[in-house]
Amino acid sequence: MRSIPFSIDGAVGQARATTLKLARGTVQTPVWMPVGTQGAVRGVHMDLMHGTGTQIMLANTYHLHQRPGEDLVARHGGLHRFMGTELPLLTDSGGFQVFSLEKDVTEDGVTFAYEVDGQRTFLSPEVSMEIQQKLGADIAMVFDECVAFGQDRKYVEASVARTTRWEARSKVAHGRTDQSLFGIVQGGFWADLRKRSAEEIADIGFDGYAVGGLSVGEGHQKMCDVLDVTTPHMPWNHARYLMGVGRPLDLVEGVARGIDMFDCVIQTRHARSGVMWSWHGRMRVTDKRYRKDMRPVDEKCTCSTCQTYTRAYLHHLFRVGEVLGATLAAVHNIAWFHQFMGTMRASILDGTFESFRKSVRDLDDEGEPENPEGEGQGKSGGRTQQPPRRSRSGG
Repeated sequence: MRSIPFSIDGAVGQARATTLKLARGTVQTPVWMPVGTQGAVRGVHMDLMHGTGTQIMLANTYHLHQRPGEDLVARHGGLHRFMGTELPLLTDSGGFQVFSLEKDVTEDGVTFAYEVDGQRTFLSPEVSMEIQQKLGADIAMVFDECVAFGQDRKYVEASVARTTRWEARSKVAHGRTDQSLFGIVQGGFWADLRKRSAEEIADIGFDGYAVGGLSVGEGHQKMCDVLDVTTPHMPWNHARYLMGVGRPLDLVEGVARGIDMFDCVIQTRHARSGVMWSWHGRMRVTDKRYRKDMRPVDEKCTCSTCQTYTRAYLHHLFRVGEVLGATLAAVHNIAWFHQFMGTMRASILDGTFESFRKSVRDLDDEGEPENPEGEGQGKSGGRTQQPPRRSRSGG
């Protein structure tokens, strides 16, 4: 393992602003990580990714193992060269991807059928570590078992014990000294099992710690309840990562409970259907109200999409089926969420986090219903007759 230099730059209650110094760069938190499942953030060229403010990305061990295989990635010199980036990368262990599949779980590991071609596949702590070390991300995740929401307590108790043993085996099998290794806390939806898992995983000792087993259909309040009984038992002086969560309300409430890192696919998945996020709320740019709207998606956003294109142009691209629309929407969503997290970090450092937290309404709702035919009215009542100009930074 590579120990991560880690500092807490400021805190308001449990909310922290921290800095991680990884092998390929410094990451300031709270941070959301875009997901490049197959070794690419779907539809977004890496040059565009570099202009969004992205600090670190995630790739998927399970999928890359299936196609193209970790040996081919290693022949490229590792995942960074394969993807064409020097940004820090994190690879998950594959445990989350197999939890919803038909599988055979034993002490050795998990056997399941790959959903694309039915090929039988076996993953274990040792196999997962071998794959991730060949991929060569800055952070690897231990192999664990993610249990479904609603699973009975007896099974979860056995799973927690097995996961602890698997994580200990992961640490033994992980020998790459330029790659950090994070542990994962499980325990389902029982407070005592979460406490037990957190303490057992901390006793093994890792470079950082993740909360797993959430974002499996439990809902926002249940997620918060689990964090309330989990993070107090996780080491304060290490990075904390909540896996698979990324809506604004979830992010701010996770940070309020001591989480530093997040990942989620909704930013790019929503973009492909024309759903874009802003400080006004979530908007679907394919709606006819935006057909002649001369404003950017978000007038406060500094991304290249908002600095260059109008809502009317984006509406047009989706209407005619032009794939560029999805790319521009994804660039905006990625950049906007980084700006959202940056604003949250600033509020922790200046002591106004609770005010920021209260201001974050549920941004799932459609925003800005006014201006249905796009007369260019901004909040000040002025008109934007020309498309916004590109900023000098391009980002």
